[in-house]
Amino acid sequence: MPGATEIPTLAGTMDELARRGYTEHFILVNGKLRAADSGKVFPADEVMISEYHRFEGVSDPDDMAILYALETRSGLRGTLADAFGVYADPMVGAFMKEVVSGSRQRPGVSRGRLS
Repeated sequence: MPGATEIPTLAGTMDELARRGYTEHFILVNGKLRAADSGKVFPADEVMISEYHRFEGVSDPDDMAILYALETRSGLRGTLADAFGVYADPMVGAFMKEVVSGSRQRPGVSRGRLS
């Protein structure tokens, strides 16, 4: 269909970020960010949000998610996904607020704003 715009998906965005170097998969463990592949652990003050993407379910509000593209001070880059809205993990939200409030702008790294 000419002029049709493809709606970005969570999986497609994760693939695009991986192509851009965000290859690590992060999880939150005991209030710290853990790199699933390497096992390295990072407190909030060692993490910056490069960008984030929100996904809203077209037909199902339960399909809402947010994907964070993160970079650590050591240069490790990866993603962390969470539900968005009522199903969001409060621990992830609290950690991300710490990241935003404790981050300093670094040249060449842009940060998204969380509202």
